[in-house]
Amino acid sequence: MPSTASTSPLHAAAASADGPADIRLIVTDMDGTLLDDDKRIPDGLWPALAEMRRRGILFSPASGRQYATLAEQFAGADEGMVFIAENGTYVVRDGVELSSDPLGPGVAARLVHAVRGLGARGVDVGAVVCGKRSAYVERTDEAFLAEVRKYYVRHRIVTDLTAVGDEVIKVAVFDFGSAERTTAPALAGFAADHQVVVSGEHWVDVMNRTANKGAALRGLQRELGITPAQTMVFGDYLNDLEMLDAAEWSFAMANAHPEVVRRARRLAPSNNDNGVLRTVARLLRLPMAGASGTEHGP
Repeated sequence: MPSTASTSPLHAAAASADGPADIRLIVTDMDGTLLDDDKRIPDGLWPALAEMRRRGILFSPASGRQYATLAEQFAGADEGMVFIAENGTYVVRDGVELSSDPLGPGVAARLVHAVRGLGARGVDVGAVVCGKRSAYVERTDEAFLAEVRKYYVRHRIVTDLTAVGDEVIKVAVFDFGSAERTTAPALAGFAADHQVVVSGEHWVDVMNRTANKGAALRGLQRELGITPAQTMVFGDYLNDLEMLDAAEWSFAMANAHPEVVRRARRLAPSNNDNGVLRTVARLLRLPMAGASGTEHGP
């Protein structure tokens, strides 16, 4: 849907004097959206979550991060929370899988071979095979592992990524250069049958064609009886596009990719300006606590 947003990042706060009347579900991307550039969750989110729970509003992180990472970040505040993990390929609530969309046999191995080929040609890349139980890598240098740890707290180093014994839901590729200019075009051959999504400056995710955050969100809406008009969504990058389409209250962050700004209906302040929390607090008239951040939950 074409964006109807104003050019002002505070347009969201001015959209309605009273805000939406019946929001029941708030979904937010993590990196570049809820988290600031230091990867911190705003301190004020924790009391806001308690108030949302009191009002019967479900809060759902939707991220390319693995479920174990998201659960750790929200430990202590995650009761009843729905985690849309791995770009929508794995949806979990209270430790119970609600839905998943695993890759077909042999797909992960073909992707691993393609990434190895890129590396042999001098591209500084590494693959992460994402299973339900863990993430798996075969590259062992500290520079690569430091990036993996940010998003995959549960990961294992293996000698051969083509022989992982787990149900694989996604293959992520980290490019130390530009994922959009280098890795994504190199993996374009997989796009005929799969999603090849640039999920960050350095990351490309490959999933089933049926898998994305929007598909996961629509499934959740159906299961819970929640409409797009009752849904508020925040995102900043290309892997957020489909979930923006699933909500009437869709917000691009002021720091978002230009295509995300075009696709969203409204704009929110940037991730470094506490944009998600400020917008939610203003429109839903929630108490606004401190604006600083923390990497962990309460």
